[in-house]
Amino acid sequence: MKDRTAEHRERLDSHVFVCTNNREEYDCCADANGDETLTAVKEWLRERDAFWSSVSVAETGCLGLCSEGGAAIAIQPRDEWYSDVQPEDVPGLLESVFGPEADQVGVPPEQPADD
Repeated sequence: MKDRTAEHRERLDSHVFVCTNNREEYDCCADANGDETLTAVKEWLRERDAFWSSVSVAETGCLGLCSEGGAAIAIQPRDEWYSDVQPEDVPGLLESVFGPEADQVGVPPEQPADD
């Protein structure tokens, strides 16, 4: 076993997790375009040369945000969670997180001001 924690932390800024979970009895991301949303995330990052450089993308099971309205996405370590995401929502969502050209990758999100 190799501990590659330090190496991985140096290289990556964020992980985008897209749920594609399939559940027979309940609403699920698989039935709400989860695979297409995952593809849209990868394509958006590839177009900006940010895929597998400083942002990784992973298909995941249930994130606990299941609905019939779209897939669930979590962006870590930014601790941002989204539900009901459709493929056409991906550009706006990723622009808001990483900037229009992924030029905010590596820039920490603004912290809320203390009251």
